[in-house]
Amino acid sequence: MSSTRRNLLKAGLAASALPVAGCATTGGAAGSGPFRPTWDSLISGYSTPDWFRDAKLGLWAHWGPQCVPEFGDWYGRQMYIQGNPFYEHHLRHYGHPSETGFLNIIGQWKADAWQPEELLDLFQAAGARYVVAMAQHHDNLDLFDSKHHAWNSTRVGPGKDIVGTWERLVRQRGLRFGVSNHGAHAWHWWQTAYGYDAEGPRAGRRYDAATLTRADGAGKWWYGLDPQELYTGPTFAPPNGISSIAEMNAWHDERDGQWIETPPENNPAFTRSWVARQRDLVDRYKPDLVYFDNYGLPLGQHGLDATAYLYNASLEWRGELPVVNGKRLEPRQRRGIVETVERGFNDALMPEPWQTDTCIGDWHYNRSRFEHHSYVPAKSVVQRLCDVVSKNGNLLLSIPMRGDGSIDADERAILGDLAAWVRVNGEAIFESRPWRMYGEGPTAVAAGMHGEGGARPWTSGDIRFTTRAGILYALALDWPEDGKVRIRALGRQALEGRAVERVELVGGGALPFSQTAEGLVIDLPSDRPVAFVPAFRIRGAGLV
Repeated sequence: MSSTRRNLLKAGLAASALPVAGCATTGGAAGSGPFRPTWDSLISGYSTPDWFRDAKLGLWAHWGPQCVPEFGDWYGRQMYIQGNPFYEHHLRHYGHPSETGFLNIIGQWKADAWQPEELLDLFQAAGARYVVAMAQHHDNLDLFDSKHHAWNSTRVGPGKDIVGTWERLVRQRGLRFGVSNHGAHAWHWWQTAYGYDAEGPRAGRRYDAATLTRADGAGKWWYGLDPQELYTGPTFAPPNGISSIAEMNAWHDERDGQWIETPPENNPAFTRSWVARQRDLVDRYKPDLVYFDNYGLPLGQHGLDATAYLYNASLEWRGELPVVNGKRLEPRQRRGIVETVERGFNDALMPEPWQTDTCIGDWHYNRSRFEHHSYVPAKSVVQRLCDVVSKNGNLLLSIPMRGDGSIDADERAILGDLAAWVRVNGEAIFESRPWRMYGEGPTAVAAGMHGEGGARPWTSGDIRFTTRAGILYALALDWPEDGKVRIRALGRQALEGRAVERVELVGGGALPFSQTAEGLVIDLPSDRPVAFVPAFRIRGAGLV
């Protein structure tokens, strides 16, 4: 989701308002097994699988037809908002949205440069231990061979089972596979497509979603499909008579612009469709991880049903529990599913495993990022990875893909830099566990979603700790200019008299050091085995 847009949204129902107990399933929605569709049942029976705790880094193919215009996040919604830069871009490149809507963008999505095997080679070399494929975004297009939704990537656009292809190739590499489902918000997200220009020569003329029917597909590439099944129907379309852009924008922000987690009361068909498609998705591809783009779980009780079903089914399929991601969880809910913090941080060592999901650019490909060389560099990604892992978390990283399925030269370079770092320092990250404290240093972060933009740069004084196989690792988030790393937490006073016996540079050899009551000082060599974020093995009795 776009951080810019989501910051403007008001949460209609956050996870804290969801029922936590006493909700019985109907019609066997949770399947058979030990889990019932209540928070109490999920919390009492769930434990995060070891594979997720070991993996630490996932790569995310957050890719679909909204990447075709190469203009950034939420193109489908924002192209229907007069005065918005996305609307202006659409006018210039495609035409007026009353005549050329998002449906036509789907028709142009061919994915003719998509080389998933090559991309997975790059992802795996960069350290990915799990790969997540987007299965459905807010645009309501299924990116798999869906039997409950005709608007899917096997019938339109590329004519391919995108999710199925990723799943097959990911599992061939011995990696874990996940899917992301953002579709529970499609019903309100698409209401802009039922609007109209409030000003100008086409004022009052409804956009394509408000006028297209199945019959209009005669002789066209989408013949036989119903546009209303894509756009979800006019649940609360703007009324006639709005006469200013400001008034129209306010109307949307106050209604369909809210981040609503409840099922639409006047569109039960949408909820039935989402439930059937989610069940089909997990039954077909049996994912190890399902990412829900929701505060808590999607669509109230239906999200609990879907999660309990997946837990029960996964026990039957492979004898282990999967990971389900949700956002803005209450503390007790973090014991029933795994919280993911979108483009944000935690400021403490968390008692339960968690995840942060972020992107080196915009969630949907934005060509200006490449043209202005403004991607998040590999150094910042590694710093983020170390911070997250030290706090008992994982990093899920998106590398934006172009509409044709390729990635650009700058993205390839970033993946190459990540690969160079993990080849040397991966032992301090993968299969690791937190130490008694996550670290130290002058740079504070604010806990919560969408805190990246205001974060200060990390320094050489920011230290993060991990442990693995009885070894304590310290990672300095930058190389110090004076050639010395100082760690207060490893002084004799902080360690209650325990001694550091040996220090080694990962990728190098033993290093000279001194330990005083106030801290540990490590002298660094002139040769650097990695370009950024050095890691150290710290040995001594009782340290771990």
